[in-house]
Amino acid sequence: MPHDNLLSLGLGERDRLNKELGGGIPRGSIVLMEGDYGAGKSAISQRFAYGLVEEGASVTMMSTELTVRGFIDQMHSLEYDMVKPLLNEELLFLHADFDSGGAFSDDDGERKELLKRLMNAEAMWNSDVVFLDTFDAIFRNDPTFEALVRKNEERQAALEIISFFREIISQGKVVVLTVDPSAVDDDAIGPFRSIADVFLQLEMIEVGNDIRRQINVKRFAGMGEQVGDTIGFSVRSGTGIVIESRSVA
Repeated sequence: MPHDNLLSLGLGERDRLNKELGGGIPRGSIVLMEGDYGAGKSAISQRFAYGLVEEGASVTMMSTELTVRGFIDQMHSLEYDMVKPLLNEELLFLHADFDSGGAFSDDDGERKELLKRLMNAEAMWNSDVVFLDTFDAIFRNDPTFEALVRKNEERQAALEIISFFREIISQGKVVVLTVDPSAVDDDAIGPFRSIADVFLQLEMIEVGNDIRRQINVKRFAGMGEQVGDTIGFSVRSGTGIVIESRSVA
């Protein structure tokens, strides 16, 4: 029974992720997905994005790491074919290019106020769900934010961004932020943790010679059915995300 306020993550035939997360992501929520490098943030974001589009939602994916080509290749390797959604404009993919004086610098390579420019890029916020992967790279590269951070005013900087996000989600949209907590100060990330409606911590655990990945559900406001506390998963080439049913002794 579909829940009106939930955006289904779909792919019910392929994996159990949507079921494990109670039937989808509540509209009008900020989702924080946190995990160190390699924990699977991008793979889970890509799985979310693909399932959402398959279920008829429009998605914007802003990546600081992947180009369009890299994104298509990575999705293809997970058997999430994104070419059609890209061509049909159900998915808008944006690459935030910080290094080569690309989209976010002016001609002499000066870094612009990234966050302000993101907020003013209306087209990217028209989608039902907007992914900022990785969000910490965006604010680490924003000179305005850096200046506030230098004055120990991370919280102030974060609150300005948060009020913008709140405005977006008041329209029933979802904003998904992926963050590598080792890359930013706790003070900068704290406010996002406290306001996130859905807070997922991804981690890798070594069990013997085995590396296991899991999603720890720290908060899930507005959930549909029951959501598990811990969801084990693996990322498999040619298959995508696989939910592991197992108990870690």
